[in-house]
Amino acid sequence: MPKILITGASGLIGKRIQEMLLAQGHDIHTLGRSAGVPQTSKVSHFIWDVKNQKIDSKALAGVDTIIHLAGAGVADERWTSSRKKEIMDSRVDATKVLYKTLASTSHQVKTIISASAVGYYGDCGDEIVTEGHPVADTFLAEVTRRWEEEVSKVEKLGIRHVCCRIGIVLAKNGGALPELVKTFPIGIVGYFAKSPLYYPWIHIDDVCGIMIHARENQTMKGSYNTTAPGPVPIKTLMEAILTAKKSKAILAPVPTFALKLALGEMADMLLSSQRCSDEKILKTGYKFHFPTLKKALEDIYGP
Repeated sequence: MPKILITGASGLIGKRIQEMLLAQGHDIHTLGRSAGVPQTSKVSHFIWDVKNQKIDSKALAGVDTIIHLAGAGVADERWTSSRKKEIMDSRVDATKVLYKTLASTSHQVKTIISASAVGYYGDCGDEIVTEGHPVADTFLAEVTRRWEEEVSKVEKLGIRHVCCRIGIVLAKNGGALPELVKTFPIGIVGYFAKSPLYYPWIHIDDVCGIMIHARENQTMKGSYNTTAPGPVPIKTLMEAILTAKKSKAILAPVPTFALKLALGEMADMLLSSQRCSDEKILKTGYKFHFPTLKKALEDIYGP
Protein backbone atom coordinates (compact mmCIF):
# COMPACT_ATOMS: atom_id res chain seq x y z
CA MET A 1 0.00 0.00 0.00
CA PRO A 2 1.46 3.43 -0.93
CA LYS A 3 2.83 5.58 1.87
CA ILE A 4 1.32 8.93 2.85
CA LEU A 5 3.40 11.94 3.90
CA ILE A 6 1.89 14.34 6.46
CA THR A 7 3.23 17.79 7.29
CA GLY A 8 1.97 19.34 10.52
CA ALA A 9 1.43 15.83 11.86
CA SER A 10 1.76 16.92 15.50
CA GLY A 11 -1.30 19.19 15.31
CA LEU A 12 -4.90 18.35 16.17
CA ILE A 13 -5.90 17.27 12.67
CA GLY A 14 -2.50 15.70 11.94
CA LYS A 15 -2.72 13.37 14.93
CA ARG A 16 -6.25 12.25 14.19
CA ILE A 17 -5.72 11.65 10.48
CA GLN A 18 -2.68 9.54 11.32
CA GLU A 19 -4.87 7.34 13.53
CA MET A 20 -7.46 6.95 10.80
CA LEU A 21 -4.93 6.19 8.06
CA LEU A 22 -3.06 3.69 10.24
CA ALA A 23 -6.37 1.94 10.91
CA GLN A 24 -6.71 1.55 7.12
CA GLY A 25 -3.29 -0.10 6.98
CA HIS A 26 -1.21 2.75 5.54
CA ASP A 27 2.41 3.46 6.37
CA ILE A 28 2.92 7.10 7.34
CA HIS A 29 5.82 9.50 6.83
CA THR A 30 5.76 12.68 8.90
CA LEU A 31 7.72 15.83 8.14
CA GLY A 32 8.71 18.28 10.86
CA ARG A 33 11.42 20.59 12.18
CA SER A 34 12.30 18.59 15.29
CA ALA A 35 14.33 15.41 15.63
CA GLY A 36 13.57 12.79 18.25
CA VAL A 37 9.92 12.34 17.30
CA PRO A 38 8.76 8.82 18.34
CA GLN A 39 8.67 6.37 15.41
CA THR A 40 7.12 2.96 14.94
CA SER A 41 7.18 0.24 12.32
CA LYS A 42 4.32 2.10 10.58
CA VAL A 43 5.31 5.75 11.18
CA SER A 44 8.63 7.25 10.06
CA HIS A 45 9.64 10.84 10.85
CA PHE A 46 11.80 13.05 8.63
CA ILE A 47 13.27 16.52 9.04
CA TRP A 48 12.79 19.63 6.96
CA ASP A 49 14.66 22.91 7.32
CA VAL A 50 12.15 25.45 6.06
CA LYS A 51 14.42 28.43 6.63
CA ASN A 52 17.14 26.95 4.41
CA GLN A 53 14.60 25.33 2.05
CA LYS A 54 15.80 21.74 2.54
CA ILE A 55 13.96 18.44 3.00
CA ASP A 56 15.30 14.99 3.74
CA SER A 57 14.69 13.44 0.31
CA LYS A 58 13.96 10.04 1.91
CA ALA A 59 10.69 11.53 3.17
CA LEU A 60 9.21 11.07 -0.33
CA ALA A 61 10.27 7.46 -0.79
CA GLY A 62 7.24 5.34 -1.71
CA VAL A 63 4.83 8.24 -1.10
CA ASP A 64 1.88 8.78 -3.45
CA THR A 65 -0.04 11.38 -1.40
CA ILE A 66 0.99 14.39 0.70
CA ILE A 67 -1.39 15.81 3.28
CA HIS A 68 -0.09 19.32 3.88
CA LEU A 69 -1.23 20.78 7.22
CA ALA A 70 1.85 22.64 8.45
CA GLY A 71 1.43 26.19 9.76
CA ALA A 72 1.74 28.18 12.98
CA GLY A 73 -1.51 28.33 14.98
CA VAL A 74 -3.50 31.47 14.16
CA ALA A 75 -5.13 31.59 17.61
CA ASP A 76 -2.14 30.62 19.75
CA GLU A 77 -0.78 34.14 20.37
CA ARG A 78 -1.83 37.76 19.98
CA TRP A 79 -1.27 39.12 16.47
CA THR A 80 1.80 41.29 16.82
CA SER A 81 3.63 42.20 13.62
CA SER A 82 6.19 39.47 14.24
CA ARG A 83 3.51 36.88 15.00
CA LYS A 84 1.61 37.74 11.81
CA LYS A 85 4.81 37.29 9.84
CA GLU A 86 5.35 33.90 11.49
CA ILE A 87 1.79 32.80 10.66
CA MET A 88 2.27 33.76 7.02
CA ASP A 89 5.85 32.51 6.58
CA SER A 90 5.19 29.16 8.27
CA ARG A 91 2.66 28.36 5.54
CA VAL A 92 4.13 30.02 2.47
CA ASP A 93 7.79 29.13 3.04
CA ALA A 94 6.98 25.54 4.00
CA THR A 95 4.97 25.16 0.81
CA LYS A 96 7.76 26.67 -1.28
CA VAL A 97 10.28 24.09 -0.04
CA LEU A 98 7.77 21.32 -0.70
CA TYR A 99 7.27 22.50 -4.29
CA LYS A 100 11.01 22.96 -4.82
CA THR A 101 11.68 19.41 -3.65
CA LEU A 102 8.92 17.90 -5.78
CA ALA A 103 10.15 19.81 -8.83
CA SER A 104 13.76 18.66 -8.43
CA THR A 105 13.47 15.13 -7.00
CA SER A 106 12.37 11.81 -8.46
CA HIS A 107 9.16 10.75 -6.69
CA GLN A 108 5.79 8.99 -7.08
CA VAL A 109 3.56 11.71 -5.61
CA LYS A 110 0.26 11.95 -7.46
CA THR A 111 -1.89 13.96 -5.05
CA ILE A 112 -1.50 16.81 -2.54
CA ILE A 113 -4.34 17.54 -0.14
CA SER A 114 -3.77 20.87 1.58
CA ALA A 115 -5.39 22.62 4.50
CA SER A 116 -6.80 26.11 4.23
CA ALA A 117 -9.60 27.86 6.12
CA VAL A 118 -12.99 29.51 5.68
CA GLY A 119 -11.23 32.70 6.78
CA TYR A 120 -10.61 33.03 3.04
CA TYR A 121 -14.14 34.46 2.71
CA GLY A 122 -14.11 37.03 5.52
CA ASP A 123 -17.39 38.22 7.04
CA CYS A 124 -20.26 37.22 4.74
CA GLY A 125 -23.31 37.84 6.94
CA ASP A 126 -26.16 35.47 6.10
CA GLU A 127 -25.06 34.91 2.48
CA ILE A 128 -24.70 31.27 1.41
CA VAL A 129 -20.96 30.96 0.74
CA THR A 130 -19.76 28.68 -2.05
CA GLU A 131 -16.18 27.98 -3.08
CA GLY A 132 -16.48 30.56 -5.85
CA HIS A 133 -16.90 33.42 -3.38
CA PRO A 134 -14.17 36.06 -3.79
CA VAL A 135 -11.36 36.32 -1.27
CA ALA A 136 -11.82 38.92 1.47
CA ASP A 137 -9.56 41.85 2.35
CA THR A 138 -8.39 40.73 5.80
CA PHE A 139 -5.20 39.31 7.24
CA LEU A 140 -6.59 35.77 7.52
CA ALA A 141 -7.93 35.94 3.98
CA GLU A 142 -4.53 37.03 2.70
CA VAL A 143 -2.85 34.16 4.58
CA THR A 144 -5.19 31.59 3.07
CA ARG A 145 -5.00 33.14 -0.39
CA ARG A 146 -1.20 33.04 -0.49
CA TRP A 147 -1.11 29.55 1.06
CA GLU A 148 -3.52 28.17 -1.54
CA GLU A 149 -1.70 29.97 -4.33
CA GLU A 150 1.63 28.40 -3.38
CA VAL A 151 0.25 24.87 -3.07
CA SER A 152 -1.64 25.07 -6.36
CA LYS A 153 1.70 25.45 -8.19
CA VAL A 154 2.13 21.66 -7.90
CA GLU A 155 -0.46 21.35 -10.66
CA LYS A 156 2.30 22.47 -13.07
CA LEU A 157 4.11 19.25 -12.09
CA GLY A 158 1.09 17.11 -13.00
CA ILE A 159 0.14 16.61 -9.35
CA ARG A 160 -3.56 16.68 -8.45
CA HIS A 161 -4.33 19.28 -5.77
CA VAL A 162 -7.31 19.32 -3.41
CA CYS A 163 -7.67 22.29 -1.05
CA CYS A 164 -9.78 21.87 2.11
CA ARG A 165 -11.15 25.17 3.44
CA ILE A 166 -11.75 24.07 7.00
CA GLY A 167 -14.39 25.52 9.34
CA ILE A 168 -14.66 25.54 13.14
CA VAL A 169 -13.26 22.14 14.19
CA LEU A 170 -15.08 20.36 17.03
CA ALA A 171 -13.02 17.74 18.87
CA LYS A 172 -12.67 16.14 22.29
CA ASN A 173 -9.10 17.22 22.89
CA GLY A 174 -8.63 20.53 21.13
CA GLY A 175 -9.98 22.78 18.42
CA ALA A 176 -12.50 25.50 19.21
CA LEU A 177 -14.51 23.81 21.99
CA PRO A 178 -12.06 24.28 24.89
CA GLU A 179 -12.09 28.03 24.25
CA LEU A 180 -15.86 28.21 23.86
CA VAL A 181 -16.52 26.42 27.18
CA LYS A 182 -13.87 28.14 29.31
CA THR A 183 -16.44 30.02 31.41
CA PHE A 184 -18.76 27.05 31.99
CA PRO A 185 -17.33 26.33 35.48
CA ILE A 186 -18.37 29.77 36.73
CA GLY A 187 -21.93 29.30 35.47
CA ILE A 188 -21.93 31.91 32.70
CA VAL A 189 -21.63 31.21 28.98
CA GLY A 190 -21.06 34.06 26.56
CA TYR A 191 -21.97 34.38 22.92
CA PHE A 192 -21.03 37.29 20.71
CA ALA A 193 -23.86 39.77 20.29
CA LYS A 194 -23.59 40.10 16.54
CA SER A 195 -26.25 39.11 14.03
CA PRO A 196 -25.97 37.41 11.70
CA LEU A 197 -22.98 35.43 12.95
CA TYR A 198 -22.92 31.93 11.47
CA TYR A 199 -20.25 29.42 12.52
CA PRO A 200 -19.44 26.73 9.91
CA TRP A 201 -18.65 23.91 12.35
CA ILE A 202 -17.33 20.41 11.54
CA HIS A 203 -16.42 17.34 13.61
CA ILE A 204 -12.72 16.49 13.40
CA ASP A 205 -13.49 13.01 12.07
CA ASP A 206 -15.24 14.59 9.09
CA VAL A 207 -12.30 16.92 8.43
CA CYS A 208 -10.07 13.85 8.24
CA GLY A 209 -12.73 11.84 6.47
CA ILE A 210 -13.00 14.42 3.69
CA MET A 211 -9.22 14.45 3.25
CA ILE A 212 -9.10 10.66 3.02
CA HIS A 213 -12.06 10.74 0.62
CA ALA A 214 -10.18 13.31 -1.50
CA ARG A 215 -7.21 10.97 -1.73
CA GLU A 216 -9.38 8.09 -2.88
CA ASN A 217 -11.64 10.08 -5.25
CA GLN A 218 -9.43 10.90 -8.22
CA THR A 219 -12.05 13.21 -9.75
CA MET A 220 -11.71 15.73 -6.92
CA LYS A 221 -9.55 18.80 -7.47
CA GLY A 222 -9.58 22.44 -6.44
CA SER A 223 -11.14 23.95 -3.31
CA TYR A 224 -13.85 22.43 -1.11
CA ASN A 225 -15.63 23.88 1.90
CA THR A 226 -14.71 21.43 4.64
CA THR A 227 -17.69 22.20 6.84
CA ALA A 228 -20.70 20.20 8.00
CA PRO A 229 -24.22 20.63 6.64
CA GLY A 230 -26.06 23.48 8.34
CA PRO A 231 -23.77 26.20 9.76
CA VAL A 232 -25.48 27.67 12.84
CA PRO A 233 -25.64 31.06 14.56
CA ILE A 234 -23.21 31.35 17.47
CA LYS A 235 -26.07 31.48 20.00
CA THR A 236 -27.48 28.21 18.63
CA LEU A 237 -24.05 26.59 18.87
CA MET A 238 -23.65 27.65 22.52
CA GLU A 239 -27.18 26.44 23.35
CA ALA A 240 -26.36 23.06 21.79
CA ILE A 241 -23.16 22.80 23.83
CA LEU A 242 -25.09 23.61 27.02
CA THR A 243 -27.55 20.83 26.21
CA ALA A 244 -24.85 18.30 25.32
CA LYS A 245 -22.91 19.01 28.51
CA LYS A 246 -26.13 19.01 30.57
CA SER A 247 -24.98 22.33 31.97
CA LYS A 248 -27.13 24.80 33.91
CA ALA A 249 -24.90 27.74 33.05
CA ILE A 250 -26.58 30.99 32.03
CA LEU A 251 -26.26 32.10 28.40
CA ALA A 252 -25.42 35.79 28.07
CA PRO A 253 -24.53 38.09 25.15
CA VAL A 254 -21.01 39.55 24.99
CA PRO A 255 -20.66 42.98 23.34
CA THR A 256 -18.47 42.79 20.26
CA PHE A 257 -16.59 45.95 21.23
CA ALA A 258 -15.32 44.17 24.35
CA LEU A 259 -13.91 41.37 22.21
CA LYS A 260 -12.26 43.86 19.88
CA LEU A 261 -10.69 45.67 22.82
CA ALA A 262 -9.38 42.41 24.24
CA LEU A 263 -8.11 40.82 21.03
CA GLY A 264 -7.62 43.64 18.56
CA GLU A 265 -7.43 42.41 14.96
CA MET A 266 -7.72 38.78 16.15
CA ALA A 267 -11.39 39.48 16.93
CA ASP A 268 -12.10 39.24 13.19
CA MET A 269 -11.51 35.50 13.50
CA LEU A 270 -14.43 35.16 15.94
CA LEU A 271 -16.76 37.78 14.51
CA SER A 272 -16.78 36.72 10.84
CA SER A 273 -19.99 35.06 9.71
CA GLN A 274 -19.58 32.27 7.14
CA ARG A 275 -22.69 30.35 6.16
CA CYS A 276 -20.74 27.89 4.06
CA SER A 277 -22.36 25.61 1.52
CA ASP A 278 -21.49 21.90 1.64
CA GLU A 279 -23.07 21.20 -1.77
CA LYS A 280 -19.78 20.72 -3.63
CA ILE A 281 -18.36 18.11 -1.25
CA LEU A 282 -21.68 16.24 -1.07
CA LYS A 283 -21.69 15.96 -4.87
CA THR A 284 -18.44 13.97 -4.66
CA GLY A 285 -20.28 11.25 -2.75
CA TYR A 286 -18.86 12.05 0.68
CA LYS A 287 -21.18 11.02 3.53
CA PHE A 288 -20.72 12.86 6.81
CA HIS A 289 -20.11 10.80 9.95
CA PHE A 290 -21.62 13.66 11.96
CA PRO A 291 -24.09 15.56 9.75
CA THR A 292 -25.84 17.30 12.66
CA LEU A 293 -24.52 19.41 15.51
CA LYS A 294 -26.44 17.22 17.98
CA LYS A 295 -24.66 14.05 16.81
CA ALA A 296 -21.27 15.74 16.78
CA LEU A 297 -21.61 17.05 20.33
CA GLU A 298 -23.04 13.77 21.62
CA ASP A 299 -19.94 12.01 20.31
CA ILE A 300 -17.70 14.55 22.06
CA TYR A 301 -19.54 14.88 25.37
CA GLY A 302 -21.39 11.57 25.50
CA PRO A 303 -25.14 10.84 25.01
